[in-house]
Amino acid sequence: MGKLKTPAFDPKDVTEASATGYPEPYKTRVAGRHKRRLGDHAGLRNFGVNLTRIDPGAESSMRHWHAKQDEFIYVLKGEVTLVTDAGRQRLKPGMAAGFPAGKADGHQLVNETKKPVLYLEIGDRTPGDGATYSDVDLAARMVDGKWQFTHKDGSPYKQ
Repeated sequence: MGKLKTPAFDPKDVTEASATGYPEPYKTRVAGRHKRRLGDHAGLRNFGVNLTRIDPGAESSMRHWHAKQDEFIYVLKGEVTLVTDAGRQRLKPGMAAGFPAGKADGHQLVNETKKPVLYLEIGDRTPGDGATYSDVDLAARMVDGKWQFTHKDGSPYKQ
């Protein structure tokens, strides 16, 4: 089989990015999170698809829930701990979880193993979304396609 023709592509050809908009002290906690933005690469506008890798000891995000955006994850490789209001549970390859918009049950994934975790994350791109963070002094809102982070009282983080 030769080179793939658009719209097909190999996810390994999509640049892996580790950048985050989180301010400190939260930025350090997700430093081991790496994303290949497959949806962006495919030119998708209505929803995003990321192939995400979390290194041992790293977190996907702070525990949060979205006002308008649905999210879904599907574990491909490794074992990851899902943290929600229901507690902690281990997800293995082939397992999935969905997070409906507006459901006030913060979620996050934590790699508590010694091996990397690989999963797909899918979310819609509903304009005007916001995120509420369950356990930390952080708030977020989507402005012009980018997340803006503040303290819960709306005050900015000092850079």
